[in-house]
Amino acid sequence: MASRDEAQHVVECDLCQQPVSFFCRRCGVNLCDPCVLIHLRVKSKNGHDIVDYTSKDDDDTCHCDSHPQNDCSAYCKTCETPICMLCVTIKHKSHEISELSDKIEELLKVIATENDRLQSFKHELERILEHTTKLLSSISSIYQLRKDEVTARGEEWHKQIEEIVKKLHQELDGMQKEHETVLQKQKEKFEEMVWKVNEINGKTRNLQKSKNVKEMQSFVPVIQKQESLSDVSKYSFPKLYEYKIDEYLENKLKENELSGRILSEIPTVSTVIDTGFPADETKNRLFDMAVTDDNKVWMGGASSELKLFDLQGNLHHTVSITTYGIYLCMYNKQVMYTGTKAVKMISDTDTVVTMFTTGDWEPYGVTSATSGDLLVCLRKDDQNKVVRYSSTGTVLQEIQYDSQCQPLYKEVAYISENVNGDIIVTDWNKNAVIAVDRLGIFRYSYSGKDTKFDVCSVATDSVGYVVVTDYKGDKIHILNRDGRFLRYIIPEGGINKPHAVCILGHGEMMVGECLTGIAKKIKYLEE
Repeated sequence: MASRDEAQHVVECDLCQQPVSFFCRRCGVNLCDPCVLIHLRVKSKNGHDIVDYTSKDDDDTCHCDSHPQNDCSAYCKTCETPICMLCVTIKHKSHEISELSDKIEELLKVIATENDRLQSFKHELERILEHTTKLLSSISSIYQLRKDEVTARGEEWHKQIEEIVKKLHQELDGMQKEHETVLQKQKEKFEEMVWKVNEINGKTRNLQKSKNVKEMQSFVPVIQKQESLSDVSKYSFPKLYEYKIDEYLENKLKENELSGRILSEIPTVSTVIDTGFPADETKNRLFDMAVTDDNKVWMGGASSELKLFDLQGNLHHTVSITTYGIYLCMYNKQVMYTGTKAVKMISDTDTVVTMFTTGDWEPYGVTSATSGDLLVCLRKDDQNKVVRYSSTGTVLQEIQYDSQCQPLYKEVAYISENVNGDIIVTDWNKNAVIAVDRLGIFRYSYSGKDTKFDVCSVATDSVGYVVVTDYKGDKIHILNRDGRFLRYIIPEGGINKPHAVCILGHGEMMVGECLTGIAKKIKYLEE
């Protein structure tokens, strides 16, 4: 059995039909043992080259086109072809000649460079393939969630909308089928591309041990034209699909029904607290705040301590920590902060306890979720993601890419969870607020109303309003739960470089001025 393709039958001698044992490379003839001598007696201008049949494809030499009986030992640069020594003295006598080994080295360098390019691209291709596979595995649950949202909204109204609910289901089913088809085709294409890259890599390794210039020359254009990356299918999941029922009824009562509370026309400051944090080398003082169940506020600034104030500005407690208090949250009635590659907690005895570490990733913003988990912003080199952790540090969810396999974030900072389950992050590089739903599917991005917008931190309230601090703009932006701008909050006396923000309840927020270290309690909702 000579090869995989010939495994089902015996290869026969071309002269007598006996089982083959040898092969003449110069003549391309299969030979058995007795027929070898017969074949050698046949005169040939190219001569004969008898090898074992199993080695017939292992020819590591390059034969001259003009004198096939001779091996090539030089390279004609004028004709761009390998030649034998006889050609050097006759046909190519006046041409520019070089050592064959020099040309082999040149070709191998080109092949190695192109192979390295394809191998580096392979990792990106495999990442996209992995993400596409994950999308395929979760697509049913995602679309089922959208169906449930549509149904839940439909049940709030009367039977007059039953027909539109049925229609929306049919649309979603059709979109799901179309989306699954697109992703499946993309998955199969990327799998085929990975296979081709592996095949080229194997061929490259074989050529690195070879001196067959012809085969190298024919292989160079093959490897150079191998595409690096096809476009990823541009397809978005349906967003806010349940609101089509509201559009059908031409009604936008959602926000009014939530609490009946509206934004104050003139926000007022009721308390001003001097936190007393020192200034660091960049003159920053106050960074973040977290509200306790009994309506006190932990504050962190440019020192290795956290301070607990009541809403009248009285300092109740101070604890020492291992770094600046830049990112804080409350979790199970304990104040937490992110340190060097770890999430830490202050115990009842005022000691710092490491809840869990974050590996090679550096943690930034942190918030507690209604599910009892923790949401943490993480960075590593140029990568950014949001991870949902259990209290013991088990990774429950990672949010890093959108539906087109592109990074969602460039520089994650602060994070908050809204009442509808949205996970909202401020991105300092994109200078934007980025929201995804509880499954990590992109919802919206907000980049301010003018060029002066300088996003810093974010908080959400019980109504679903999104509260964003605008550092250079000296104001607060209020968005609705769908990322639509509602209004600015600029209280009497103004705000100087707002950084930290937290929601107190009773329609009030606490805003921290970064450079002054002043915290202001602001009334922004009407009773």
